[in-house]
Amino acid sequence: MIKGIAIDDEPSALDVIKIHANKIPKLDLVACYSNPKHGLEYLKNNIIDLVFLDINMPEISGIELIKKLKNRPLIIFTTAYSEFALESYDFDAVDYLMKPIEFDRFYKGVNKAIKLLNTDTNKQDSFFVKDGYKQVKIIFNEIEYVKSNGNYLDIYFSNHKKTMARMTFAQLVEIVPEKLLLRVHNSFMLNPEHIKKIENNHVFLDTISIPIGIRYKDLVFELLNIS
Repeated sequence: MIKGIAIDDEPSALDVIKIHANKIPKLDLVACYSNPKHGLEYLKNNIIDLVFLDINMPEISGIELIKKLKNRPLIIFTTAYSEFALESYDFDAVDYLMKPIEFDRFYKGVNKAIKLLNTDTNKQDSFFVKDGYKQVKIIFNEIEYVKSNGNYLDIYFSNHKKTMARMTFAQLVEIVPEKLLLRVHNSFMLNPEHIKKIENNHVFLDTISIPIGIRYKDLVFELLNIS
């Protein structure tokens, strides 16, 4: 499943994108914005795979919007003006769809995005998160454990460093390979490679002992081959 949003100041254009998106099972269009500033704010605070982005919008153009993002999702530009096509290629756009958007072209663009994401996922060993005013690179294998902290996650590393990211466990597991993170408690996930021992319903790592939640106990023991 690929998560996408659409940003276009024309409600009728958003309606077309919604209709097309509903016909593609692998595409989950999670939000649509007619106000580009609201769309920009969403992109800064959420992990999205793909954005359908109009170029010619008031207040802030699609090109200006993309320039404000440090972690850019894949982009499919949508516009009624062909003269913008050349500039869009500077941002490695997946596709450039002319309005009115036909479903066949829409479907082709989404498939391009899916193929690119599958390729990137096979190669990816890290990702970036926003921590305050800086972007921090997270290397999968260096994660020791993760603790839920309200609307944030505290991510602890094997080098005893820590960073805070505005995201949920659900968003994190979409990025990090499943085998590298194990949910053991409502508030904790951990890298099984860092487990030193399990005793009295607690998992002991180098720097901390983490309780095993009742609802997770059977699954944890099964995955770790503990009888």
